[in-house]
Amino acid sequence: MTQPPFEQTLDRAHSDVVLVVDDVPDNLAVLHDALDESGYTVLVATSGEVALQRARQARPDVVLLDAMMPGMDGFEVARRLKAEPRTAHIPIIFMTGLTETEHLVAALDSGGVDYVTKPIKPREVLARMNVHLQGARRARQEASQAGQARNALDAFGYASITVRVSDGRLMWQTPLARDLLARYFGTSAPQTPEPVLDWLRRHLPEAEASIEPPRLSVDQGARRLSFRLHRQTGDSEGGGDWLIVMQEVSDDAAIEAMSFAFRLTAREAEVLYWVVKGKINRDIGDILGASPATVKKHLERVYAKLGVETRTAAAAMAMNRIRQLNPRFEG
Repeated sequence: MTQPPFEQTLDRAHSDVVLVVDDVPDNLAVLHDALDESGYTVLVATSGEVALQRARQARPDVVLLDAMMPGMDGFEVARRLKAEPRTAHIPIIFMTGLTETEHLVAALDSGGVDYVTKPIKPREVLARMNVHLQGARRARQEASQAGQARNALDAFGYASITVRVSDGRLMWQTPLARDLLARYFGTSAPQTPEPVLDWLRRHLPEAEASIEPPRLSVDQGARRLSFRLHRQTGDSEGGGDWLIVMQEVSDDAAIEAMSFAFRLTAREAEVLYWVVKGKINRDIGDILGASPATVKKHLERVYAKLGVETRTAAAAMAMNRIRQLNPRFEG
């Protein structure tokens, strides 16, 4: 029988999960006992590699991280945790015997939210943890509510992603968004497609001034994917995180409508569709896998069936008919 993911086996309803990372067993024992007596679920790791594995599996609510360890030190562990979307939100409290300003700055720069100095005083650790756990609980609740709302959009043909402006990382996506980005751009999280990131950064001043920027549209045959900048979801420092709503629109129905309305064959309707979109014969041939000469022959038959003599007249007649059926069609 398949076992549920480790994260789902933890009783989060009644206990916060703490990951303690230290290469000294005595330190682990002291913290484990103090945290366990205070009602926390405690996980331990004695190296940076094990810490990363535990964090990915369990998604702890907070990490107590020793700064100086052999091999991968705590600073590198923190940077890697913050670089992964599924662990980036976890608050990290450093435990360090180093009190020089440069080391404390390094701890915060690598992603720590706080630090305690060694020798460890369990009561101090518990007090510091409680402050950050309260914020983490609120963030989880808000993220859960937002995630439910965003996933609901998928059912209505919309998809959404969250992009961090400072480094361009795709931080969150719905299942539909994942499939659409893979199909249109061949990318996957945490990579944000370059055209999307360029569009976001170019129009950021408008968005920050509460002016809705123009939408981004990407064509793929008779389908196109549109992007709408919805709202900022994170800290505004460095541009913050932005929620982008996507929708795929297909003009297959428009092609079928032209075929029916003007008694065109399927290929003639496709040729007329691309004429409406402003494509020349060579481009239409490339799209449909035909020669420009073949496209020209199809187009001549289209002119005859529509009773027109020019490309412009055919496009205008087709556009009028399509907009009668679909006012939102974009030519």
